[in-house]
Amino acid sequence: MTAEDNRNTGKDRAALDFGTKLLHFGSEIDKTTGASSVPIYQASTFHHHDIFNPPVHDYSRSGNPTRQALEDYIALLEGGVQGFAYASGMAAISSSFMMLSAGDHIIVTEDVYGGTYRLLTTILSRMNIETTFVDMTDLDQVKSAYRTNTKAVYMETPSNPTLKITDIAAVTGWAKEHGLITFLDNTFMTPYYQRPLELGVDIVLHSATKFLGGHSDVLAGLAVARTEELARELKRLQNGLGTVLGAQESWLLMRGMKTLEARMVHSEKSTARLAEWLSQRSDISAVYYPGLANHPGRDIHERQSSGYGAVVSFDVGSGERAKQVLNKVQLPIVAVSLGAVESILSYPTMMSHAAMPPEVRKERGITDGLLRFSVGLEGIEDLIKDLDQALSE
Repeated sequence: MTAEDNRNTGKDRAALDFGTKLLHFGSEIDKTTGASSVPIYQASTFHHHDIFNPPVHDYSRSGNPTRQALEDYIALLEGGVQGFAYASGMAAISSSFMMLSAGDHIIVTEDVYGGTYRLLTTILSRMNIETTFVDMTDLDQVKSAYRTNTKAVYMETPSNPTLKITDIAAVTGWAKEHGLITFLDNTFMTPYYQRPLELGVDIVLHSATKFLGGHSDVLAGLAVARTEELARELKRLQNGLGTVLGAQESWLLMRGMKTLEARMVHSEKSTARLAEWLSQRSDISAVYYPGLANHPGRDIHERQSSGYGAVVSFDVGSGERAKQVLNKVQLPIVAVSLGAVESILSYPTMMSHAAMPPEVRKERGITDGLLRFSVGLEGIEDLIKDLDQALSE
């Protein structure tokens, strides 16, 4: 079966329930042997049986059957025309940004992931690609950042780590009036809870290392294009830059994605309980979670997402206290990353957003006392009991 046949099969499955699509995505049964798992094609190159009729895949940088199954899989889940798999989330983001040229300008969510901030301010800036960071909860600020050389808008919603909400449809509607490409990092919500392409986004991105993989055992990035024209450009860049995901990692990611719904449902329920518990404590100065009634972006989030996700951030008041908590917790992994079966407690100031200068972090509300909790599959009462002892003086 060719790659095009697989994509057509995926289109036929678009009407299935999301949970069904996770398990029946078009390549779940090997067409040759009937194996119940996509084969790992650990090959760098492919024989041409007939030089006048080359095979679908000829070299694994350009295309690999295992990676193709994954790319068709994410395209089906996001509702796009074609998916692309990369060596990491940052590889997906940086490769997509190569659609821009020297002299172009991009408008970006102000409290964007630290790795994306670093790429924009220390690498793309050297290529004369300019960035304006704005509070995307305010559409007027987005509009005010527009320049004659603006080519794109990059969104994170909920943002990392303060979980601010951007009105996706409002931004994409305005962007289309000006002929701008729109990107959205959908790592926190996944296609289970949020489908940006249906709201007008052109390219949706994932650090698939996180919730999609779900097991802290694979590094991967994904992108999905809304149109054939964008897909052709992403394919050209992926092949030209060579930022591709290997066959082993592609297989691991697909294995993790099969349980996405079950993991997200369990973790979100626990996160809601944890967020409420934190919000009732007098020694926590702020709690950021779109499922809380007092979250300023909750109404917008509920219009564009079907759930609130499994990440909650909270401010314990000072860097000294934050480090105390990090050193005293016993159940969560204290680490970079999120979205795994085990809970992960992170310290943005020294981890995900260490690339941001202190004054920039402060402007964006990323204080020295801010912690980010990605809730896994443990019993929530056990997690709360552990966090309670860690917060005790």
